[in-house]
Amino acid sequence: MNLLEIQNLKVHFPVQQGWLARAKEFVRAVDDVSFSIAPGETVGLVGESGCGKTTLGRAVIKLIKPTSGRIVFEGEDIAGLSGKELRARRRRFQMIFQDPYGSLDPRLTVTDIIGEALDIHGLTADAPARRQRIEALLKDVGLDPSHARRYPHEFSGGQRQRIGIARALAVEPRLIVCDEPVSALDVSVQAQIINLLQDLQREQGIAYLFVAHDLAVVEHISRRILVMYLGRIVEDGDARSLCRTPKHPYTQALLSAVPVVDPDSKRRRILLAGDVPSPIHPPGGCPFHPRCPVAEARCKTEVPPLRDIEPGRRAACHLA
Repeated sequence: MNLLEIQNLKVHFPVQQGWLARAKEFVRAVDDVSFSIAPGETVGLVGESGCGKTTLGRAVIKLIKPTSGRIVFEGEDIAGLSGKELRARRRRFQMIFQDPYGSLDPRLTVTDIIGEALDIHGLTADAPARRQRIEALLKDVGLDPSHARRYPHEFSGGQRQRIGIARALAVEPRLIVCDEPVSALDVSVQAQIINLLQDLQREQGIAYLFVAHDLAVVEHISRRILVMYLGRIVEDGDARSLCRTPKHPYTQALLSAVPVVDPDSKRRRILLAGDVPSPIHPPGGCPFHPRCPVAEARCKTEVPPLRDIEPGRRAACHLA
């Protein structure tokens, strides 16, 4: 059984207009998305800025209320849960945020930041057990337990992200949504954080939804990759095969922009025309057709379904 199943998920934000602040239009941030994650699996989610990646990640763990659709976690639809019911299940799924500076409360020590989750869910019997658990978590993420009384400003960016990881691990989750967890870090530190996440996954069997815009990073850490454009999944497949033989023109363009080490590489850079269309007024037909270099007449009128094109591969393209 899958750990997580997302079925026809939509997140539409109202655009308030007029002096009565009535919503006449909606931003279609996530528009009819479906996918699944198996226990212990890493699924990468990639796309340009503004495509809806972060909104989807937050909706998955109910930090944003979905407009419609189902979020089936461990066999239970949690899309309609709130309050105490949601809080009781939230320890099973957590999030690592993009900004290691803004995601930690500067007024709290590391002990208080990590211990808050333990207190909310009543996971330690007394103060000594709480302290031991916090020290063990700091060791797990490669930090010195003696630093537990320090404040966030006393740490580097990479160390702060490790604190964020320790906080997420405190409640023993089965799924962690990683929202671009390395994009704000130096390249050498990025590698350390990615290796840490992989080590923790092997030791604890955690599943990840890894959100990023860097396909090279996502290919390294993920087993499967979802490619998102304008609120929709346009390609889905095994990480290696998707990066070697992309089927959707948008995926091909993303991969063509990934830097290569070999100066003699024959990779052709695909430059997309124009900007990403507005999610308030998406184009008819295929949402990618205004920028697609191979679009045909039917691409302007017919919405391509996300369909199986070969075993383990799906693409939303008439020409795939």
